[in-house]
Amino acid sequence: MSVTVDGDKSGLVPVRMRRILRGPRPEKVPALVGTACTLIGLIDIAAGVFPRFRASRMHAVAEVLPGTLGPLSAALSLSAGVLLLLLAHGLKRHKRRAWRAAVVLLPLGAAAQFVWRHSVLGALLSLVLLTLLVRHRGEFAALPDPRSRWRALANFVVMGAGSIALGLVIVSAHPRRVVGSPSLADRLEHVLYGLLGIEGPVAYTKGVDWTVGYSLGALGMLTALTTIYLAFRPEHPAARLTDDDETRLRALLDQHGGRDSLGHFALRRDKGVVFSPSGKAAVCYRVVSGVMLASGDPIGDVEAWPGAIERFMDEAKAHSWTPAVMGCSETGGQVWTRETGLDALELGDEAVVDVADFSLSGRAMRNVRQMVKRIERNGYTTQVRRVRDLDDDELERVRRAAADWRGTDTERGFSMALGRIGAPGDGDAVIATAHKDDDTSPYGDLKAIIHFVPWGTDGMSLELMRRDRSADPGMNELLIVAALQASPTLGIARVSLNFAMFRAALARGEKIGAGPVLRIWRGLLVFLSRWFQIESLYKFNAKFRPRWEPRFVVYRTSRDLPRIGFAAMQAEGFVNLTLPRPFTRRRPTPAPRPCAHIVPAQTAEREIHAA
Repeated sequence: MSVTVDGDKSGLVPVRMRRILRGPRPEKVPALVGTACTLIGLIDIAAGVFPRFRASRMHAVAEVLPGTLGPLSAALSLSAGVLLLLLAHGLKRHKRRAWRAAVVLLPLGAAAQFVWRHSVLGALLSLVLLTLLVRHRGEFAALPDPRSRWRALANFVVMGAGSIALGLVIVSAHPRRVVGSPSLADRLEHVLYGLLGIEGPVAYTKGVDWTVGYSLGALGMLTALTTIYLAFRPEHPAARLTDDDETRLRALLDQHGGRDSLGHFALRRDKGVVFSPSGKAAVCYRVVSGVMLASGDPIGDVEAWPGAIERFMDEAKAHSWTPAVMGCSETGGQVWTRETGLDALELGDEAVVDVADFSLSGRAMRNVRQMVKRIERNGYTTQVRRVRDLDDDELERVRRAAADWRGTDTERGFSMALGRIGAPGDGDAVIATAHKDDDTSPYGDLKAIIHFVPWGTDGMSLELMRRDRSADPGMNELLIVAALQASPTLGIARVSLNFAMFRAALARGEKIGAGPVLRIWRGLLVFLSRWFQIESLYKFNAKFRPRWEPRFVVYRTSRDLPRIGFAAMQAEGFVNLTLPRPFTRRRPTPAPRPCAHIVPAQTAEREIHAA
């Protein structure tokens, strides 16, 4: 079946046929070399640690890198194995610096084979692998990933822990040569001293002391050298939105911002951007764990989307990043798959309320209507205004309250969160606030906040929901209803609410006649909802009787989906791998209170959850 997108008459070519037309897959040498380095590294480590392994039939295989006989050869074998393990992943990702390091290491390994062990076979195998790397050097041209000097501390922690663990194995690998019966504490002390090049309390017979000492010293030296290298190498910061980028994006949004409800979120300042050659379209992204994540549809003229997408794919190829798109529309998914050969998978649905069709009357809206009226009887009032209509003092109070009510130290959101309120240029954003007199609150009568960002000239998209935990349940419903009722006076015709992950599966799975597979899938989603807001967001959105717009994830192969999902969870703030900040006081998480409405577990801002 052929599909035409905004005037394009080429249609969608089936993925399998498209791959045939594009020719053979890219060269697999980097993957093979990386796998070979991993296997050789493991063999080399085993050859340097376990005496029986060095005398086994695997002895000839272990000759691939520096020798395995004698104290110095054992240390060299262990060092080479660890270094190859560190380089293997970079070689698989076509990294130029990993290639350079391997090209330096392999000749040294070949020389060590011949000098220390007189092994011609081991030297030849090392040189064969070196020849393979040199012959295919064009495959290893990827630029470095974003990095900072925090990587040095992370390396010290990981390498230090790995060296201690491997050191305990080394110390315990010679049970018949140990003098006495040293305890685990003695062995751990011996490892710690050995990493520093100092003799420890454990003694051996027949020269094993030298083998263990050289091996532990090599591990300590590797930990120190890699940490020093990472600490003093130049930083390569992640791409950030510049003032010029933001100006150009705002100009595109002024012309084409009504196409996608997620368009304004492209203005997050922790994203990078690539523009089409004509400058009429752009793709915003963030790199997380080697995944180049775009969010929503490209910004700008649909006719110029292919140029921006091509620049995006070129950038991903230049750095060997895994390309992915989170939360694009059906039109965006069609263009992405047509232009790149990537695949698309439905991720969930976005709840969109047409203001003209919204009403609190009728049986379907009974629960929302009763909740809103009850809260109003309790003395709560609401205000819905453009951000530009708030004075400076009130805007600052809203910002401080939103930060304090967040509930976590991590600001969550990527695809559907802006991460700021009231910044210059965001005056068209809408803020709905709930108020009730309270002399004890540091924010006066302010009790809840909902922030919407512009969606073209006649729409708005929900960005965050925050409330005072002491406020009555139902604040979110109250403010959404207030915003919908005030929308006509603000010129708003459509409102985008939260994104509901796997909504179609949840909706079909609870109907009569659903099959066993669908029911099992729905049961799994309900179970996962204990930690991720899957079912709760769907039910909360459904209260307002929206129309559902499907959203998709675009990916290269199914093997990439777990990696993309993990990267998306990092980007959204659900997985935090950054080092903790010293001296940062953690805000206590308030105890949950039972209520009939949805209050997201730790934050009320809108979220996309990774598959």
